[in-house]
Amino acid sequence: MTTILAFHAHPDDEVLLTGGTLARAAAEGHRVVVVTATDGHVRAVPADREAPRLAELRASAAVLGVARTVHLGYADSGHGPVLHPDPPGRTRFVRADVEEAAGRLAAVLREEAADVLLSYDANGGYGHRDHVRVHRIGRRAAELAGTPRLLEATVPRETVARLMRLARLVRLPLRFDPAALHTVYSPQAAVTHTVDIRRFARHKQAALAAHRSQLMGPGRLSPLMRALVRLPAPLFGLLLGREWYTEVSPAPASPAADGAFRTAR
Repeated sequence: MTTILAFHAHPDDEVLLTGGTLARAAAEGHRVVVVTATDGHVRAVPADREAPRLAELRASAAVLGVARTVHLGYADSGHGPVLHPDPPGRTRFVRADVEEAAGRLAAVLREEAADVLLSYDANGGYGHRDHVRVHRIGRRAAELAGTPRLLEATVPRETVARLMRLARLVRLPLRFDPAALHTVYSPQAAVTHTVDIRRFARHKQAALAAHRSQLMGPGRLSPLMRALVRLPAPLFGLLLGREWYTEVSPAPASPAADGAFRTAR
């Protein structure tokens, strides 16, 4: 059994980039752990209440077969041009000290004796400042913990362009600037692992549906997420039936470290 730890910026990110991989790994008998840097809330959450999105994360994790979820304690930095002040008692993730945050993540990696860390590519996918921070802190935490393998979740830019065309054909409410393809995600040549998750498309779709606040909220991705959870499962699998990674670590030192990714190349 391999222990795979997926490090994400916000609740719901675990589904969008790695949900099928996590469900597949759990179904194959591996231990899966999800760590989120933030609770997904830009505004302050009352001290006597749990952030609602963390409850949604646990519901999503249960669908995917995740054994444990951990929140590192940071606040969402938001995606707009304005970076709000830190809420009471918490630091926005983009302002987090790199060594401190990496130390928190490394402590979980050591506790779990994780064989694989999943993080984000250098662009943080589409460039969200918290996602870029995940990339930097994930790399440092893997160094501190001596984690054997580090794979960074991404999407080939060429695939993004194809998905945009498919999305328009099925009338998904997706807005995307074609010029941005030069700066988001990663080129196909950088991808080292493609994971076929079509058998777990239903799990991924159901896990996405668990993030109700994001489906019903005013966020710019909410219309797209609502449309995705309403798609027939075969069509959802056609659109989102693969997940991609770029391996940063050297060749695995043992079969145990190879684990769930041995057939994913």
